[in-house]
Amino acid sequence: MRVHIAATAAAVVVLTSAASAAAAPTLVAVGEVAPGGRLEVRATGLKEPFRVQERRGDAWVDRGPVVYGTGKPSRFRAPDRVGRLRLRARGGDGVATPSRDVRVRPLTLAAVGDINLGDGPGAAIERFGAAYPWTSVGPRLKAADLAFGNLECAVSNRGVQQDKTFTFRGRPSSLTALARLSGLDVLNLANNHSGDFGTTALLDTLRGIRANGMQPVGAGSNESQAYRAVVVERLGLKVAFVGFDAIEPFAFRAVGGRPGNAWAFPSRVRSSVRAAAAQADVVIATFHWGIERVFTENASQRALAQTAFAAGATAVIGAHPHVLQPIRRPRPGRLVAYSLGNFVFTPRSAGTERTGILTLKLGAGRVLGDAFAPARIVGSRPILRG
Repeated sequence: MRVHIAATAAAVVVLTSAASAAAAPTLVAVGEVAPGGRLEVRATGLKEPFRVQERRGDAWVDRGPVVYGTGKPSRFRAPDRVGRLRLRARGGDGVATPSRDVRVRPLTLAAVGDINLGDGPGAAIERFGAAYPWTSVGPRLKAADLAFGNLECAVSNRGVQQDKTFTFRGRPSSLTALARLSGLDVLNLANNHSGDFGTTALLDTLRGIRANGMQPVGAGSNESQAYRAVVVERLGLKVAFVGFDAIEPFAFRAVGGRPGNAWAFPSRVRSSVRAAAAQADVVIATFHWGIERVFTENASQRALAQTAFAAGATAVIGAHPHVLQPIRRPRPGRLVAYSLGNFVFTPRSAGTERTGILTLKLGAGRVLGDAFAPARIVGSRPILRG
């Protein structure tokens, strides 16, 4: 949900001493941080040096470094637990600021499956308006701290239709409405339809996503950009996304300076996830994989998921089969959703109308919990149950 984007990953807390003549004691803060998230605390009106302290039981315990200099921050990690964090700052003369509470809660990531703005959904948008796909699910997605989906089409008025059985293309106005109404922050393009109208349309799609305040992953204007992680900051956590395609056309892959998507070579999965893990607290690896209309994962999917986890992925999210596949938890703190099925799509066989929103609760380096809100596709748009 883009309204929560901040300039820094750190949750900022400003503690003001009662001794300050400039203003009454106040706290200026986001008020929330994820377990293990970065906190940046500033104090004013204190005798240098000062130090931030955390209340533990009946005692105040020092946190973060000793700070010299008015307005300089103290930076440290929040506890790796959910609850209340009570903080104060204590100056060199023993004078302390009033205490303030920071809520420690999981970061919520909402994830959905295939989104097609052309074909059947495109016709419905033409008839009922660009808001049509999002009337039921938009509020739920916007309620999450972050939202992610697989954009299964090109979005452009240009390009040359490729020689393949199904080609999907949406209007730029539909992407603008998606950005405004869906709550989605990151869109995967590592799939077998992002190149349906050639590299010109792919580049338009990349530009359109960014111009509407979202981030594309899994494709780029060259090979390096296609495999590069997208890092988004929320609640003091850096969340990295990487995307990989394992479904032909193989010709859609980015090579050298040619635009395209990131192919799921195990060696590239390994190196991309490792690079993402080196710069983020949570890594979400997404794959376009599996067999259409098959309700369980295959050995190839399991192997790629294991490669991603071994390289440092926190969660793996899959798409392409057009049906829901199992959500599995291979070990504590890790989760793989092998396929989230269709989302904004036209169902064409039994089971392809079943969909939903997967919500992950995240702390630094681990999945703390998950829930799945089921939905059904009616008229090419998802409708939540209940």
